[in-house]
Amino acid sequence: MYDLIIIGSGPAGLSAAVYARRAGLNLLVLEKNPMSGGQVLNTYEVDNYLGMPGMDGFDMGVKFREHADKLGVEFKEAQVLALEDKGDRRVLHTDSGEMESRAVILATGAVHALLEVPGEERLTGRGVSYCATCDGAFFRGKTVAVAGGGDVALEDAIYLARTCEKVFLIHRRDELRGAFILQEELKKLPNVEVLYSHVVEEILGEDSVEGIRIKDRKTGETAILSVAGIFVAVGIRPGTELVRELADCDENGYVLAGEDCVTSVPGLFAAGDVRKKPLRQISTAVSDGANAAVSAGNFCKQ
Repeated sequence: MYDLIIIGSGPAGLSAAVYARRAGLNLLVLEKNPMSGGQVLNTYEVDNYLGMPGMDGFDMGVKFREHADKLGVEFKEAQVLALEDKGDRRVLHTDSGEMESRAVILATGAVHALLEVPGEERLTGRGVSYCATCDGAFFRGKTVAVAGGGDVALEDAIYLARTCEKVFLIHRRDELRGAFILQEELKKLPNVEVLYSHVVEEILGEDSVEGIRIKDRKTGETAILSVAGIFVAVGIRPGTELVRELADCDENGYVLAGEDCVTSVPGLFAAGDVRKKPLRQISTAVSDGANAAVSAGNFCKQ
């Protein structure tokens, strides 16, 4: 039985692994994907992580994993199907068998929210994308749309404007929600057009995206934009399905845990984007990982 099992290998999980390993805990990191790093791997440029301005997200993810590897952290690729609290231990049922540990850190991050409109699922991967830095190169010289109004949507629009002929930014509200500095940068781009108070009603196309039907929320009028792709950036959903019936969560599914990452279940800790908090950034995920590892270590000493 392990002292600690960390579910997830994004910045929060890797940070927790580093701190837990340095504390001498017998630990295992479970990751469902072949590569560690989480969402940071898909980030074109990270400009707000202390000491690493302009860092490529993929390179940052690799460095995080290398740090854990240097300390001898054990990793295993497995999908956790269920998590049980047995009082004196936690039991994880995975597609690679059953595992036990005294403590568990949930660091499963979040997934992209969907528009949930006709054509989205059918055309995902064929013009519908959730990662501009992953797929933007396929639309060089073409017209595309970005749905959303937060930081990620603005960053996507700015990134795509560098290579695309035209970028429509579609936002359901009257004003953008992204950081002021991003809004100012967006205004300088002549090939970006912001459509306020609009929503995407349908994604059109047979074998690939050919256009989108949008609706003016104020007038009710609809129109069709001819675009070759649409990048969806309308929020994220926490990956907390494993614990929603086990630990206290808010109405959106985020685990209720303080800065110490202690949840309502003894031995279960939440770190990173799964935890209810005002700011979700790489820096706060790394901080959560450190706090969760310390809390887990204290728990194991009891």
